[in-house]
Amino acid sequence: MLKERFFNNAGAQILSDNYTIDPLRRIHLKEIEELIDQKRYFVLHAPRQTGKTTCMYALMRHFNAGTKYRALYVNIEGAQAVREEVERAMRAIVSVFTRVAELHLGDTSGNQLEEELVKRNKWDDALQMTIAHYSKNDHAQPDNPRPLILMIDEIDALIGDSLISVLRQIRAGYNDKPHAFPQSIILCGVRDVRDYRIHSSRTKEIITGGSAFNIKADSIRLGNFSKEEVNELYQQHTDETGQVFTEEARELAWEYTKGQPWLVNALAYEITFRMKDMRDRTKPITGEIMRQAKERMVVSRATHIDQLADKLEEPRVFNVIFPIVNGSENLDNIPGDDINYCIDLGLITKTEISNQYEISNDIYREVIPRELTYVAQISFSTTHEPQVWYLKNVDGVNLLDVEKLLTAFQQFYREHSEHWLKGMLYREAGPQLLLQAYLQRVVNGGGWIEREYGLGKGRTDLFVIWPVGPEPKQRIVIEVKVKREKDSLQATVKKGLEQTRAYMDRCKATHGHLVVFDPNPKKRWGQKIYKKKLTKTITLWGS
Repeated sequence: MLKERFFNNAGAQILSDNYTIDPLRRIHLKEIEELIDQKRYFVLHAPRQTGKTTCMYALMRHFNAGTKYRALYVNIEGAQAVREEVERAMRAIVSVFTRVAELHLGDTSGNQLEEELVKRNKWDDALQMTIAHYSKNDHAQPDNPRPLILMIDEIDALIGDSLISVLRQIRAGYNDKPHAFPQSIILCGVRDVRDYRIHSSRTKEIITGGSAFNIKADSIRLGNFSKEEVNELYQQHTDETGQVFTEEARELAWEYTKGQPWLVNALAYEITFRMKDMRDRTKPITGEIMRQAKERMVVSRATHIDQLADKLEEPRVFNVIFPIVNGSENLDNIPGDDINYCIDLGLITKTEISNQYEISNDIYREVIPRELTYVAQISFSTTHEPQVWYLKNVDGVNLLDVEKLLTAFQQFYREHSEHWLKGMLYREAGPQLLLQAYLQRVVNGGGWIEREYGLGKGRTDLFVIWPVGPEPKQRIVIEVKVKREKDSLQATVKKGLEQTRAYMDRCKATHGHLVVFDPNPKKRWGQKIYKKKLTKTITLWGS
């Protein structure tokens, strides 16, 4: 009996073990071969955990299986630990070259070179000498060496003078290609080299990636899976095990992930391995199972999600994510470099319809407010007994008493908002985030919340579905707006009412609630807290 493959959520793909989309197809092999034939040096960049390493290994195997080129993949992330100590970084990188050349090319000649470099103890050009050595030496064809294709991964794990040194040594050897330097060098990382702004401790200046490595011919970005590729990946499991993904499950997987490779695999791994009941391959993977898997994955704070949370504290990420979660309408002050950085990280994308930037997928859209209010959510769980006080029984079915829920939030916000908002990184977006955290702790387990927010929307859209199931009894829209100092309350409510109606219509919701936060510290809470019926189905809440 053949061993069953599985969905991979850790490290590079192993084709014999993991369901896999052909990596050479994902990187457009023909385009890359054309660049290499033209002796180009270029960049392949992609967000973390999108399959970059898998693609580079596949490309190395592809060339080494032929007779035209040799290829070597080198991951230099280990040099990150020494930070800007150029000598130690170069020694670490040269050592990696020696090891991988022996492993993948059967070339042991680098051991002697490394010993000579250690004796010489001059490291400013050691990487250039090492690359030149392997470019000239072909273990398989010593008399007629095939040109070398060099792939350097995690290039942007280096910082400062160490990164500058690597880029400049590559540039210094460029004119010696292809016989004494690589035919082509591919720099792999999260960002395009043009976006590097490198602080040199030696010269006390900012050096851009382009000036340190101005021989780059092109930049290729490895994207997410297409919808068809997500279905193809899941179909591999069905073909090998007989376990089917229903149409609803596939649609939800696409909406949750938008093809982000790690998320696509992690969702399926959660279902097919961690959910014990679903190891019975006769059970279909339904939409409900997919929802449960998404919730379990988010709540568990998987490694990928933890890394995402860490990025939220970076100033360049904050500059972009804050106005998105805040629903800001004035976007003039967002630096273009910061937007490109967040795109390269895979955090945001530009919508095709509205041409606006938004969070890349539904899982990230849910993770971000949860992570920003994680401590608050823990506090909420001890404040209220879950699934008791906010429920009402109607015809034998427990439904959400949304009015009771929002009334309780108003009181909570009145008593505790000053304390919670004081220490928040995303303080100005704090009111909306606290409401989302409050609702999440309450609704979690019995229903689910879908979120929409983006640059220029001027609001946050929350869609509560209760209870979990194929035919939920309640579909409730909660529209969140912040009253700006320049706007009157009447104008804010009027615009918010129009937006709530439109969102209700799109979601086929039966009831809507418009929550307006007034951050004016001069107003008394008695003026801020109110409740008013705007229409038969829409209620206004002041906070």
